[in-house]
Amino acid sequence: MCDRFQILSLDGGGIKGLFSAAILAHLEEDLNIRIIDHFDLITGASTGGIIALALASGMSTREIVRFYVDRGPHIFPQKRFADFKHLLKNKFCPSNLEKSLRDCFGDKLMGELQKRVVIPSYNIGEDDVYLFKTPHHERLRRDYKVPIWKAAMATSAAPTYFSSFTKLDHLRLVDGGIWANNPCMVAVAEAASMLDVQLNTIRILSLGTTDETKCRPKCLDRGGMWHWRKEAVNVILRGQSIGANTLALHLLGKNNVLRVDPKVPDGLFKLDKISEDELQAKAAHESRKVAPQVKDLFLDHLAEKKYPYIPFHKEGVKS
Repeated sequence: MCDRFQILSLDGGGIKGLFSAAILAHLEEDLNIRIIDHFDLITGASTGGIIALALASGMSTREIVRFYVDRGPHIFPQKRFADFKHLLKNKFCPSNLEKSLRDCFGDKLMGELQKRVVIPSYNIGEDDVYLFKTPHHERLRRDYKVPIWKAAMATSAAPTYFSSFTKLDHLRLVDGGIWANNPCMVAVAEAASMLDVQLNTIRILSLGTTDETKCRPKCLDRGGMWHWRKEAVNVILRGQSIGANTLALHLLGKNNVLRVDPKVPDGLFKLDKISEDELQAKAAHESRKVAPQVKDLFLDHLAEKKYPYIPFHKEGVKS
């Protein structure tokens, strides 16, 4: 279908973003492609937002994998008494994450990205969603001036792990996974509402960061705050992720959504603790299985043919 519009969607998941980056790296090497050449819009929440911004800025998938391997231990240092500290304040110092992202993106602005992106965050000051977007529509006249590292910080400021990001117009921005940990429907809405793309032309490659197999304890059925204290966040994130994928399947059809989010045992991977060998091994295994589907579903489409990305701020639009 020559008029197809393709979306790459990347879930949140902390350090488990290494899995998503490694999947993409293996697909590129196995299929001899550059993944962004085949997608018209990239969306990502939290760690997925960092990967989306890195891809759109021109980083290779192997460079992104190396970012997670090299910087992960510095962003999520494993210190004594960290869990006790976590009871009272954010677990990790955001300055380590900020330095890593500044080193990664330098002074580049959102307007310099090579591909359309939409990156969710959440404004707890206004209690409202917040989206960072490339200038792919004439209405979008502010975000292109935002440094990429700031958008990356805002989408990945996970509550209790990092403090809110306040270095952009004094806003209080937190992790986009609060409301869109699986951001595929954010991208569908963007394509349909801002770019006038017809739903029957949209196809999505949606990457999760592994899906833990959990057995929910019976006490949750009648439990109060004490019983739900360890389960609530996981249930909410998983519930909205499944809901987003189900909506995408309903709107676009099962043949137009490829979801890659393999089941793993409960507790195998953590959001804030590097499991480099295991994550990369899982990515190697899953990419081997999914490569034929990616080839058949997505690689006959070249993004710039039907929907070339022309940033509006470079076309004489005044800020």
